[in-house]
Amino acid sequence: MSSSRLRRRRAPRDEAATMSLVAHLTELRNRIAKALLALLIATAFSFWWYEHGLGDFIRAPYCGLDEDLRYGGDDSGGCGLLITDVFGGVFIRLKVAFLAGTVLSAPFWLYQLWAFITPGLKRNEKRYGIGFVAVSSLLFALGALLAYVSLSKGLELLLTLAGDGVVIALTAQDYIGFVLSLLVAFGVSFEVPLIAVALNLVGVLSHEVLARSRRWIFFLTIVFAAFVTPTQDPFTMLLMAGPMIALFEVAIQIARFVDRRRAKRAAIEAFHDLDDDEASPLDARPSSLDEPQGSTSTSPRG
Repeated sequence: MSSSRLRRRRAPRDEAATMSLVAHLTELRNRIAKALLALLIATAFSFWWYEHGLGDFIRAPYCGLDEDLRYGGDDSGGCGLLITDVFGGVFIRLKVAFLAGTVLSAPFWLYQLWAFITPGLKRNEKRYGIGFVAVSSLLFALGALLAYVSLSKGLELLLTLAGDGVVIALTAQDYIGFVLSLLVAFGVSFEVPLIAVALNLVGVLSHEVLARSRRWIFFLTIVFAAFVTPTQDPFTMLLMAGPMIALFEVAIQIARFVDRRRAKRAAIEAFHDLDDDEASPLDARPSSLDEPQGSTSTSPRG
């Protein structure tokens, strides 16, 4: 039996990767509809939840301030927020419900997004889908939690700058808008290092580029935090920039590990396409042998 080239059996082609343009648009429409339906259900639940704990959760940092820094401080420790128009309360509740619904439904609509772009990826790239959705949701939650924990200190710092002789009475629109923008800013900022990891996993961004640009990445992170934070105070800016720099360093180390593993895999797979009688690219030159220990070289006597 003559020798033949050994080839690995090709994996079956993904049917979703060969769909027509109309089929792709139909799939996109269906996935958007599913994502919007999940968002609508989560928003409706959050609208009900607002009156059963969510509203108190949003107002808690403001209510934790000293009595002279909040409206209603002379009335048994109250912490009232002003509404200056008829529809203000409705719009506030809708805004909070929509943001909470977006966060609650994030795992589902992120999965729909990933499932739509998956057919265009390689098999090894598809395995990262579930991990991408889980990690991105976790990072957003961690960023929002950090913003919420630091909210009281940021408010106290900003409100005390007004000085004495000033009556502080925040409107509900301004306060809740400030809280929501801060939570979103921190949550989104924690996603940025994950983008670097995702680009490395698909082969677009290498560890070498990330390591060489480390100083610029850290500098631009501080600039990004200075522009994104709604408060514009150094405390909140550093509170955002510090964890982002740490996450970027973690992303660089993950890229190092992935690139090393990818290089080893490529070196192993390079031998699969060789013929039986084809020489491997190994260096076949003999290496020099060390002399045995304890032996002495003798020269021939003349």
